[in-house]
Amino acid sequence: EAEWEYAALGLIENSEYERISQRKKYPWNGNYVRTTDKKYYGTFVANFKRGRGDYMGVAGALNDGSDIPTEVGSYFPNDFGLFNMGGNVCEWVMDVYRPNTFDDWDDLGAFRGNIFQTQVRDQNGFVDVKDSLGRIRYRDVTVEESENRKNYRKSNNIDYLDGDFASETRTDNNWNSQSPSDTTRMYNYGKTSLINNQARVYKGGSWKDGAYYLSPSVRRFLDENEATDYIGFRCAMDRVGSPMKGRK
Repeated sequence: EAEWEYAALGLIENSEYERISQRKKYPWNGNYVRTTDKKYYGTFVANFKRGRGDYMGVAGALNDGSDIPTEVGSYFPNDFGLFNMGGNVCEWVMDVYRPNTFDDWDDLGAFRGNIFQTQVRDQNGFVDVKDSLGRIRYRDVTVEESENRKNYRKSNNIDYLDGDFASETRTDNNWNSQSPSDTTRMYNYGKTSLINNQARVYKGGSWKDGAYYLSPSVRRFLDENEATDYIGFRCAMDRVGSPMKGRK
């Protein structure tokens, strides 16, 4: 989620050395949904719903020109050259949703959803038979394998300090006997909350959202096993090598 938000904001054109000279509300410059480029002045810069029932304006005077998801490249990219970081379709991020994420996350590589795994190996220590698709199989790290580690002591850390035994708010004796993926006691899932360890964050705003949701900071969640007509995903990878251009 943190990486997605960084990519969506694209502040490289709003900074001088280490100083950010102006803030952004959306992936594009300014605080409005129309471009300030004199050549295209007044043109909408994203595919979104302007008002109730207004998905693209009226015949003969269309605003964003798209009522449903449209082709990539139909609108201006942000300063990183990325298209549709606001509008068109929302995008899944990997993080498991928690309402207090911004209060307790790390300042480097912030992420909630870690499940530490290792390769499945045979009795001789070699990588075991691959799965039906030719992929190496993995299993969760056991407690015995992680007992001497400093960074984690169990494989599933999704609910770390927000749903696990260490964040217990009850005094009964069977809290710690629950499944690692069971947070119903913390958030009363299914009754007063829809938050559990399968709730994943999605961001970016879509063709059926108002302008508020186009801001990179806005976050929503949905069960990871569900799908909608307004959420997609973006392929990405970690940068290989030096973070500075021109260095290996």
